[in-house]
Amino acid sequence: MFDRTVRCDLLWAPGLSEAVDVSQRWILTAMERHGSELVTMLWRILGNEQDVCDAYQTTFLQLAHRDDRRQPRHIKAYLFRTASNAAITMLRRRVVESRTLSEMEIRARHAESTQPDFDARRLTERLRHLIAELPDHLRSVIALRDLGELPYEEVARTLQISTGTARVYRCKAVQLLAAWMNREVQP
Repeated sequence: MFDRTVRCDLLWAPGLSEAVDVSQRWILTAMERHGSELVTMLWRILGNEQDVCDAYQTTFLQLAHRDDRRQPRHIKAYLFRTASNAAITMLRRRVVESRTLSEMEIRARHAESTQPDFDARRLTERLRHLIAELPDHLRSVIALRDLGELPYEEVARTLQISTGTARVYRCKAVQLLAAWMNREVQP
């Protein structure tokens, strides 16, 4: 864990002290004194390098942009409280995002499952009704070949017709069903 701590601390290089306003140098001192402890605490809360670095940066940015721009009375307490608040906010955001994603996935699955099933059920029911209206010889071939999934030879033997006749009857049945279904779809 120490090498990770060093990586986050390197984001705030000591060479920055010349570029920082004199009234804000106490922030760099606080970073040097309490930075490693702060990062250790953030690691325990967040367990993710990117989040730790983000919370660390947020903490010191809040410190630098305080409304009164003055040093707090208890810097260490302020740092740890601000860092823990930033970490908790990040964890809450994760929970909200995961809930939102899972709710969206549930809605999407529900929408996918309900709409096609409804249409498929309705079409299946309509097709069954139309099959029942077919003449007996065509309905028997469709029932055995398509619903029973028997080969044409078995259909022909069962109905005592030739294999060619079974094929012709099935073709006529499919054409009739398609015409009837097409007629209902068109206004």
